[in-house]
Amino acid sequence: MKALTLSLALTAGLLLQAPAQADTLLVERVQSEQGQALPARGQSMRQVEATFGAPQHKHAPVAGPNDTKHNPPITRWVYPNFSVYFEHSHVIDAVANKASPEEIGPKPVQ
Repeated sequence: MKALTLSLALTAGLLLQAPAQADTLLVERVQSEQGQALPARGQSMRQVEATFGAPQHKHAPVAGPNDTKHNPPITRWVYPNFSVYFEHSHVIDAVANKASPEEIGPKPVQ
């Protein structure tokens, strides 16, 4: 029992000496950037490009096997601060990109 108490006391002492470190969460940054304009759901590719300019990268469409009604082609365009996802040629979502590799958020799809 004495060994357990001593062990816990030493662990607590080491933790108190460790420097505090804070991670920037993607959710926190997104909330702070709420004023940033993003493409609206339903906009066409042409409307997005007219409003936001050409994307840095246009990924090729990816579709599920066989039935495109249930597995439509999804295309992703990458801009400096956000990515836009299209189903066929219309926006289904726009999300903020990670600011740095250290930012905690969703893992990229490989």
